[in-house]
Amino acid sequence: MAKQVRVVVDRTSPVPLYHQLAEQLGAAIGSGELQPGDPFENELALAERLGVSRPTVRQAIQELVAQGLLLRRRGLGTTVANRRVHRRAELTSLWDDLERSGSRPRTLLLSHGLVVDAVAAAALDLPPDTELLAVERIRLSGDQPLAVLRNWLPPPLTTVSREDLETRGLYAVLRARGVRPTVAHQTIGARMPTAAERRHLAMKGGEPVLTMTRSAFDPTGAPVEHGDHCYRASAYTIEVMLDER
Repeated sequence: MAKQVRVVVDRTSPVPLYHQLAEQLGAAIGSGELQPGDPFENELALAERLGVSRPTVRQAIQELVAQGLLLRRRGLGTTVANRRVHRRAELTSLWDDLERSGSRPRTLLLSHGLVVDAVAAAALDLPPDTELLAVERIRLSGDQPLAVLRNWLPPPLTTVSREDLETRGLYAVLRARGVRPTVAHQTIGARMPTAAERRHLAMKGGEPVLTMTRSAFDPTGAPVEHGDHCYRASAYTIEVMLDER
């Protein structure tokens, strides 16, 4: 029997009803209240229980299907899909996202050292000869590799240690130092992985990777970090909320 998730519908809110449903039902999946493989309440029962129209529920379910959270199969109904990592367009680290979703994040540190990188320095609005700490890591959820993370940290953050990055997420390390990223420029894309990335992520030859490039700054405008990351597209999505201006 499908579990009934508590959903609160606010008819005075400007947020569409279907999106309110999708947000709350998606949160139940992300928190583990609904587990992969669990049967999902059918749209007619859900519509009657919440006092909304069936098309509203159908649109909410379709949004969750599009996000990879639900799976619809003819004759078998709707079930919770296998767990993927879903990152909202907010200023968090992948480690934070995995912990929030109840996963077990781990890090394999590939490289850690001081470099001069004119491209990364420019992204951080620094002189091209600025010495930066360059770090490359594999981020795993349990034993599953999810991403190859490359980051460049400016002075005085070049003293971040290998041990720090092997046991915690980058943003947790920064927060412990009193550094708080508050604004970032981020670009999302897709491409085919390099041979090394394919090996690190245990991917097949024809699979693409999602990419994200980010330059983050603190409340004073001082540079915090520049990142160039790639993710297994089969296990990772990025959610963006849009509004009309």
